[in-house]
Amino acid sequence: MGYDNDRKGENGSSFLRWIGRFLLVAVILMITSFFTPGFTIYGTWSFLLAAVVISGLDYLIELVMGVDASPFGKGIKGFVVAAIIIYFAQFLVPNMGVSIIGAILAAVVIGILDAIFPVRAM
Repeated sequence: MGYDNDRKGENGSSFLRWIGRFLLVAVILMITSFFTPGFTIYGTWSFLLAAVVISGLDYLIELVMGVDASPFGKGIKGFVVAAIIIYFAQFLVPNMGVSIIGAILAAVVIGILDAIFPVRAM
């Protein structure tokens, strides 16, 4: 019986960690859109949706291809995959616009912010 209570506590805290990570990713996207030319997102809901889409695309690519899309975590391959994910996210997120150069610069900014914040954005 103690085991079930421990599992419920773990699930609750992991859910809170997931929510915290999700909000942090949205904040990282806000910072990135402010500092990166060619990368714009307008509106709170668009930032939140972009966080979901980018995280989802990262998960799918990692699942299918086995490539971790963290911009600096896996070298040039991860950086290129991160830029591609950012570029294609604009087609799924309203009020988001990304140029090819903007996607590359955004991958750099997200990589830097990933190094600063304790939670992985991509």
